[in-house]
Amino acid sequence: MSESSLERQDQRQISPDLSENMEYCKQVMGNSNDLMMRPLQCLHKWPAVMLYIDGLVDVQILNHSIMESLLQKRDLPEFSADDEHLSYLQNDILIASDVLLVDDMDEVMNALLSGSAILLLEGSERGMKIGAAGWEDRSVGEPVSQTVVRGPMEGFNENLRTNTSLIRKRIRNPHLWIEEREIGRVTKTRVAVLYLEHIVDQETVKELRRRLDEIDIDSILESGYIEELVQDETRTLFPTVYNSERPDTVCAALLEGRVAIIVDGTPFVLLVPALFVHFFQSPEDYYQRADISTLIRLIRYLSFFIALLAPSFYIAITTFHQEMLPTNMLISLAAQREGVPFPAFIEAILMELTYEILREAGIRIPKTVGQAVSIVGTLVIGQAAVDAGVVSAAMVIIVSITAISSYVIPENGLSISVRILRFVLMILAAAFGFYGILIVLLITVTHLCSLRSFGVPYMSPLHL
Repeated sequence: MSESSLERQDQRQISPDLSENMEYCKQVMGNSNDLMMRPLQCLHKWPAVMLYIDGLVDVQILNHSIMESLLQKRDLPEFSADDEHLSYLQNDILIASDVLLVDDMDEVMNALLSGSAILLLEGSERGMKIGAAGWEDRSVGEPVSQTVVRGPMEGFNENLRTNTSLIRKRIRNPHLWIEEREIGRVTKTRVAVLYLEHIVDQETVKELRRRLDEIDIDSILESGYIEELVQDETRTLFPTVYNSERPDTVCAALLEGRVAIIVDGTPFVLLVPALFVHFFQSPEDYYQRADISTLIRLIRYLSFFIALLAPSFYIAITTFHQEMLPTNMLISLAAQREGVPFPAFIEAILMELTYEILREAGIRIPKTVGQAVSIVGTLVIGQAAVDAGVVSAAMVIIVSITAISSYVIPENGLSISVRILRFVLMILAAAFGFYGILIVLLITVTHLCSLRSFGVPYMSPLHL
């Protein structure tokens, strides 16, 4: 279908002829079987038709709040204008709370596909959109990717209105403003922007509005689409937009003056601006005593450096800087590596790639066998590789502590960045030793200090 014909469709007005409107809806939706058309006599006087999509409406609302009130007999007043009977139905007859008038067929189709019912009357050039959405949703459950020992166990689901209500339940303040818009030419996905009006930086809100309004794309299926299109810098390994599936985390961010972006159809809510230190925070840090939370957060920073540097340090020391090791340890490592046919770099690459494959396999395979694969991969394969002389026992220890440390990082986006950067450090360590590691670290720190998240320095408050 050409672009000009689509534009003509968008401008098509509602016809006074009911059969013409019904035929148009059938044609646009390709005679889909889930498009339901119920002819009826409103108040036993006006010929009408009720349109709705089967599966998107709540049948109880449709029957009891809409159909029952429309089909009752009652004495009707005299109407002098054409639209007075619509106003009478809207204000005096229908029990449903969400009732609006629509003017063209584009609004009719959008309303149908959003779960509303449409009432069209013979002889009227306007229709009525009646809120009756009732599709199946996943219930509010425990967050999967961001678990805590102590704290609320509620997590977002895929319904936008449920997610906004979870935030409203925690922040009972009229200054919590919610702006909604539709993004995606085909999917018309609802996107909500939430912020506390008296706390947020208004320039951040204006900039976010501008970036969202500039998005021109066919579909938005998950918040990751929005993240890629609104972030400041695309040529970076590090995430500059935070995401969470926990209402308490989002509420805490709103109280700090940040802005939340909720996308209909995904439980992951975006938060901007996002700083480097935010990716090391866990909600339960604020539910524990300050000294305990401080210690745990320091452990996370230590784990970050272990996950990033442990394999490259091992490669650099065993290849170029053996004099840094105590004599006994050096003799022990040399004895372990005596039968290994590969240099330390190849050995580390093989082990890291094997681990990455096992990690990905553990995510994709069915949960019933996932644990068995993890045990086989970590214990049996590792021990067999050492017994076969392919890798040394020290390398297995290094890769294991690296893998465990990477799981300590609370946010998965930063963990992925560390995994990618770890391979770069291993290559430079094999080529130049500690000098190569230092070069990569200097470039990384310089790059981090140059990043911005909606105008805020990424390394705040660590940068000078």
